[in-house]
Amino acid sequence: MADGKNGSNSAGGALLFLTDEQLRKGIEAMFFAYRGFTQDPDRILDQHGYGRAHHRALHFINRYPGTTVNNLLSILGVTKQSLNRVLRALIEDGLVESRVGTMDKRERNLFLSERGKSLEAELSEAQQARMRAAYREAGHEAVAGFRRVLEAMMDPDQKAHFDAFEEGNG
Repeated sequence: MADGKNGSNSAGGALLFLTDEQLRKGIEAMFFAYRGFTQDPDRILDQHGYGRAHHRALHFINRYPGTTVNNLLSILGVTKQSLNRVLRALIEDGLVESRVGTMDKRERNLFLSERGKSLEAELSEAQQARMRAAYREAGHEAVAGFRRVLEAMMDPDQKAHFDAFEEGNG
């Protein structure tokens, strides 16, 4: 945190000032990195007739088995209509199971079937391989810094979800 007097932050380093051009290059790097990060899963999804919304649903249902539809809506930040369309396809294709809630019969708890787990693992492995290679090349300090940058870019509600996941309360 900047103290406003001497240009230092609580970590003891100088504040980072970037030019507009450096920021633009960072933005472009994010765009191209995202393209690379999604291209392998996109090819796999395309073979199954799915898109990125299906991938995101599979990812979070896998990470938090039994999550509710309402929780998934909150995590993904999409409309109920668009999530219902995605879930309907995944359920009809036997990748996701929707079970009546044990505490509240109105709730629907979501779980991946064995086929869903298999597809999610294939998608995840493709992205993990790319991240593992990038992390290995960048080094430990860069990995920690990258994570701090990503977390700093999150909106407060997204950060709250992320923190809950980190604590195992997703």
